[in-house]
Amino acid sequence: MVALRHDLDVCIAGVEEGAPIVVGCSGGPDSLALVAVAVWVGAHQGRRVISATIDHQLQEGSAGIATSAREAARALGAEAVVIAVDVDLAAGLEAGARAARLSSLAALAADRGAPAVLLGHSRDDQAETVLLRLSRGAGARSLGAMRTCSGLWHRPFLAQSRQVVHDVASEALGPLGITPWRDPHNDSTDFARVRIRTLLAEITTELGPGVSMGLVRSAELLRDDDDVLSSWSSAEVGAQVIADEAGVRIDIAHISELPRAIRSRIIRSMFERAAGVERSASGLTFDHVRTVDALIVDWHGQGLVDLPGGVRAVRDYDRLLLLRGTLHHQPREL
Repeated sequence: MVALRHDLDVCIAGVEEGAPIVVGCSGGPDSLALVAVAVWVGAHQGRRVISATIDHQLQEGSAGIATSAREAARALGAEAVVIAVDVDLAAGLEAGARAARLSSLAALAADRGAPAVLLGHSRDDQAETVLLRLSRGAGARSLGAMRTCSGLWHRPFLAQSRQVVHDVASEALGPLGITPWRDPHNDSTDFARVRIRTLLAEITTELGPGVSMGLVRSAELLRDDDDVLSSWSSAEVGAQVIADEAGVRIDIAHISELPRAIRSRIIRSMFERAAGVERSASGLTFDHVRTVDALIVDWHGQGLVDLPGGVRAVRDYDRLLLLRGTLHHQPREL
């Protein structure tokens, strides 16, 4: 318990003094351990702790499960609410549920004046995230996985094993006679994360207990690298990319001299500006970026490149253009 209290205290050190905090609480051991620790830290810092249980309405009896989670959080000393949401399944059940959950937590935090939302992810969750994203061919930004603090979102237990977190849950809940809820989805191989969790356990059996820590350490190193590369590319975008009502453009001679890691980040940033979307919703793939990059470093007369959201990329004179809508003239070969 002491180690988790320390981690939470450090995690929210930059949060406005006395401001309330929201805790995402599913009713499972990870989130209830977080509620218990947050209540203790909140009492010593003069903070209200608001436990929020999101009822995704995807399982029979979900309202009862959410109610039980709310009552457990109240027994631990937190204010507690249940929020029922409708999940958009267009992007899949996991992605849709996550989007609905985070959106609802963010809205609650705004309504209650809470500058931080706490999530109960552990070191094991981090390792699973890295392995899952590695299997999908992710880059440094994505393989950096979850950050302890990222804007509104705070994950104070990322340095702690799942077992340690569960032990704290038992310590806090045992005297109250509360049994944490176990989500049956956590045992269903229909979900990619469950399959990754099973695979990670098998790899750990074969290679030893250091596998999870190695994946987490790799994520930390990649985050450091990505921070530097992103800072560099952001500076280039600010200095070199010109935007107008039609889209964005950059000088070919300049961008062609930059490393590919920087060019690809610039291309993504230009696309987001042209499309008017955030990175998480851009739909831009590795192949899209590679095809646009070829207009810069492997030019042999290619035409327009169609990108998501009605954006088109083209090389015109000595410029790379990313435009919204229809191009009103044909590019001329240099």
